[in-house]
Amino acid sequence: MSVTLSDARVVTPDGVHDGWLTIEDGRITHIGRGQAPRDGLGLGGRTVVPGFVDIHSHGGAGGSFPDGDPETAAAAAALHLSRGSTTLVASLVTAAPDTLARAASALADLCEQGLLAGIHFEGPYIARSRCGAHEPTLLREPDVAEFRALVKAGRGHVRMLTIAPELPNALDVIRDAAAEGVVAALGHSDATYERTIEGIDAGATVATHLYNAMPPLGHRAPGPIAALLQDERVTVELINDGVHVHPAMLRLAMHAAGAGRTALITDAMAAAGMGDGRYPLGPMTVDVVDGVARLASDTPGGGSIAGSTLTMDVAFRRTVREVGRSLVDAALTASLTPARVLGLDGEIGSITVGKYADLVVLDDDLSVGGVMKRGAWVRHP
Repeated sequence: MSVTLSDARVVTPDGVHDGWLTIEDGRITHIGRGQAPRDGLGLGGRTVVPGFVDIHSHGGAGGSFPDGDPETAAAAAALHLSRGSTTLVASLVTAAPDTLARAASALADLCEQGLLAGIHFEGPYIARSRCGAHEPTLLREPDVAEFRALVKAGRGHVRMLTIAPELPNALDVIRDAAAEGVVAALGHSDATYERTIEGIDAGATVATHLYNAMPPLGHRAPGPIAALLQDERVTVELINDGVHVHPAMLRLAMHAAGAGRTALITDAMAAAGMGDGRYPLGPMTVDVVDGVARLASDTPGGGSIAGSTLTMDVAFRRTVREVGRSLVDAALTASLTPARVLGLDGEIGSITVGKYADLVVLDDDLSVGGVMKRGAWVRHP
């Protein structure tokens, strides 16, 4: 199958070009400027960006990945795909080891079907003082043998582990994760600047939702934020929903880390794509009011932000409009940088000849007008 998309603003890592691209057998085979050499689908000057890569999402469309229910997980994945996330990692939350293992096994089936790109354990090895929307009674000290059992349950699809580096045995688990090919992400942590550096030296390469669930920047006690921002080995996740992080702090982080070390995430939970109401997040109960998710007032930590209702198209649009970054930078942070975190940047993440045709067509207001995954329209423009 071959299709040419013409009369488009094509966003590549090198810039924004008025032109066209051709897709054959699911991959991009040609990219050109100006008039297309063959008839194709004219996009009327609309913008084409690479499919979004969301490496941290807990669900959507009423479904919660921590539940491990294949049907609702598939519905959540479909919701995010319709909003442009052609690559999606399913994030779990703190739970008992057997619960995590069952959920990982169920989600591994969806990974093997191509609906998900992997599994992320956010907990249980996180700091009680920064646990946020995680059940504090289920938190555990890091344990290499237990972690290996969770990885085994995921059948090769575990992509990431969020861990607080100050906990006992945390550095050992970080080293083991790196050896297992699992990305170690530092977060939900009260670590000092120095201990954070130790975690990075042990092999951690990602900051889980920078700023959130960690101490703020201090000029005498810089804490984890300074360590994570300044280290070239680390990619920082950012939730750009207008709730989790002030635009000024987003600008600061993107200036410090650059688009090449910044990954937009949604941290979405079941309410993404839905209305206000009460939703589950693992063992916790979340109330969504005016689109903002918080732990229910009658639960431990009630009132804490509990994930988001964000989708990646909104995060992309806010990065251009509210943060002031270019289309190229927004595409890097929403697609190529997170693809690099997963080790998939040779296949996805940018509009580049030879890569899969995972594409999003954006209307003039940067809303999603079309979505293509591996050369097939999921949402026709």
